[in-house]
Amino acid sequence: MRRTARLLAGTALAVAATAPAHAVAATDPAAPLTAAPAGPLEIRPATVTPGGEVTASTAACGSPAAATGDAGAVGAGTFPLAPGTGEGRVTGRFRVPPSAQPGTYEIVARCAEGDRQVAGDLVVALSAAHGQVQPRGSVKTGVGGGLGPDPVQTTAGVAALAVAAAGGTWLLHRRARGDGI
Repeated sequence: MRRTARLLAGTALAVAATAPAHAVAATDPAAPLTAAPAGPLEIRPATVTPGGEVTASTAACGSPAAATGDAGAVGAGTFPLAPGTGEGRVTGRFRVPPSAQPGTYEIVARCAEGDRQVAGDLVVALSAAHGQVQPRGSVKTGVGGGLGPDPVQTTAGVAALAVAAAGGTWLLHRRARGDGI
């Protein structure tokens, strides 16, 4: 009984220690309502190259909806979010500076009414995930390939292997007959 109580207490402490801060704030009646985000800030595309355009949207601001976005972390400054095509949804655009360094940046939107704030992550990469270059040609391993870049070298290699195989076979045949080597 005592062991079970210790296990349950340890589990409860582990859960409490690993719970996100916004989850704890949302369940605490004394915490202000603005401590927990009302919804995510959708960033599209989620991965962009420096100089690319990004769209941010959220439905967290309610109706009538308006918000101000902050992309200062990536160096793009503030941008407006206005009502979009979806009901209660605000959308805004900004351009990632060409000088942006690769990494993950937090983009924030603050609703015009109330103190709601939502955030989303933007990944800046040197090459776009959808436009990756596929490798072409043979791998330069030093071992060669079946159809390497030089057919003369390939032919010479095959000929050397054939001579070695023939010589080995002849030596094994002589040994089997008892001629000696």
